[in-house]
Formats: sequence, C-alpha cells, structure tokens
Amino acid sequence: MTVKISGTWPWLVALVVAALLGGGIGAATVLAVHDDPGTCSTVSVASDVLPSVVTVEVTRPDGAGGNGTGAVYRSGGYVLTNEHVVSDAVGGQATMIVRYDDGSTSPATIVGVDVATDLAVVKAADGAKGRPVLSTGNSDALDVGQPVIALGAPLGLSNTVTSGIVSALGRYVPVPSGTGRTAHLLDAIQTDASINPGNSGGPLVDCAGQQVGVNSAISTVPNAEGTAGGGSVGLGFAIPMTIAGPIARQLISTGRADHPVIGLAAHPVTSTEGGRPEGLAVTDLLPGGPAASAGLAVGDVITQINGAPAVSTEQLVLVSLRHEPGDTVTLTYRRGGSEHTAKVTLGAP
Repeated sequence: MTVKISGTWPWLVALVVAALLGGGIGAATVLAVHDDPGTCSTVSVASDVLPSVVTVEVTRPDGAGGNGTGAVYRSGGYVLTNEHVVSDAVGGQATMIVRYDDGSTSPATIVGVDVATDLAVVKAADGAKGRPVLSTGNSDALDVGQPVIALGAPLGLSNTVTSGIVSALGRYVPVPSGTGRTAHLLDAIQTDASINPGNSGGPLVDCAGQQVGVNSAISTVPNAEGTAGGGSVGLGFAIPMTIAGPIARQLISTGRADHPVIGLAAHPVTSTEGGRPEGLAVTDLLPGGPAASAGLAVGDVITQINGAPAVSTEQLVLVSLRHEPGDTVTLTYRRGGSEHTAKVTLGAP
C-alpha cells in the first residue's frame, strides 16, 4: 500500500477537465452526498461550509501547476491549507490564487509554511471579504464510526462534497515528497470519505459543520507492476485540528512553526541474533544542547523514549513535533553494561 499526498492533480487527466477549468469550474458544484436518517444532513452542512472553502491554484512560470484546497481560518483572508499544495509558490517562484465557491478569485501570498507537519497558511489579497470563517471543532472528541464530510477540489473540480465516517483515530502517517523531504501526519484521522488529488488542504468537518481536520493524504493499492494507483480507495488521512490549529496560529503570528530540539542524532541498532531492534545509537550531540546537558554521550544506546521502546529515528522527530520548548522527555539508555535514565528538557530551535 502506498501513501500519496492528495494535492496537485496529475496532468494526465488534463484532457478531461482542462476545458472545465478554463470555463470557471469554481462556480460549479458537485455534490456526492446521500442523506440517511440518523446521520449528517450533508446538504445543510455543504450549504453552510462551502462559502468558507477555497480552491488554491498555483501556476509556475512555465505555465504548469496544479490545485489544492483550503478553508478560511481567520478573518482578514487567512486560509489554512497543506504545505505541499503551495510549495511551488514558496519564495515567489509561482503565482497563486484562491477561487471562492461562487467562482470569483483573488491573488494570494504565503504567510508561512511548516514542512514537518505539511501545513501552510496563505492570505487572500482581498481579505476574503464576505467569506465566513470556518469554525473549528474538537477533533479530540471524535469517535470511530462518526459521520464526517470532506470538502475540496479533487482533480480541479471545485466545491466537491463527499461523506463518510471516521474509520480510525491516532494514525501516524509519514508522507514522503518529491523533494526527498518527509512530512509527518501526527494522530491523523483516518476516513473513508472519498479524497482524491486536489482535496489536499481542504476541511474535514463534523455534522455541525465544524472543521475537525485538514485532509492531507491518501493510501492507494499498487497494481501488478507495483505502481501506485491515483484514486481514492477509502483510506484518507486528515491532520486533526488539535495539531493544525496551534501550527496555524504560529504561522500567522510569526510566519514559521518553532518545533523544539532534543539535540542529538542517532541511528537504529539491531541485535546480532534475529535482527531485533535494540535501540538508537547516539551518533552526534549538539554541544551544550538538551541531550548533552542531560548527560548523554556519543555511543550511548537509547532503549526507551518516554517509556516506549526506541526502535526508529522517527520517534525522535515525533518528540519534537508533539512537544513544546521546555517540555521534559525521559530517555532510558545503555552505556557499557549499565542502564541509565535522563530527563531531557527540550530546547528552543
């Protein structure tokens, strides 16, 4: 199974939708919904939420580009989306517009991006005047099986609405990008609401029309040649607003997200018998940094992180992304034949 970002849509479908895009697809509405008694009133939710949803369109100097989705997060034209949706526009390398549900558009600029969590905030030049801010729901209160609705612009088809349920909670999904970087979707919401390329950055909302997640990635099933498919198979992942909200506020306030540092580098080590993971061997330390100040040394083997077995360097990344500067992390490590414990106070970046 392959995890794919669901942002810019493949140009192999350009022949199908290029004419629609040229004709103002933003004004069209596609509703892939079905109301069942006892579930969400998808029609009313769509009516309430769509005015807050925008299609984010990025065009490179060579004319190529793609689209994703965003939602008006704060008054003044601030739109929350995915970093991979707008990455081409970082540094002014491409132009960007937001397209509203009525088909009108506004130029937009990047406020801030966070590659590590695949989140970004852009600002519409017109301040998104008259467009309602999408209210934020409590993603911590979600239950598996609860109905949810995804809104966005899959394959460039603005104002598309799909419905499903919360399939699972607390997923960790590493998402590699074409640049060799990896984004980390933490405590992700898994949903079977249909999500496809172009949905990225769009809102996942509950039955009250409140945003509980940012749709970011899909899993696809490889074909016989091992090549991943490009469409939804009912395995979509959204960043919960408990994570996206604080990052968005940092990006608006400072233009960046400051993740704390632990001050060490390490690599996994395995046992000689059976190749079982034994821990993370410390290979480098930031002089005077948090780990060094707590007493760790190069050559130590970290066996536990906050009580959990240390088996992957991704765990160190997650420590940074899940904590704030000043938080304390407990590392259990082996030096020589003895075991030690260190309380590491995470530092500012």
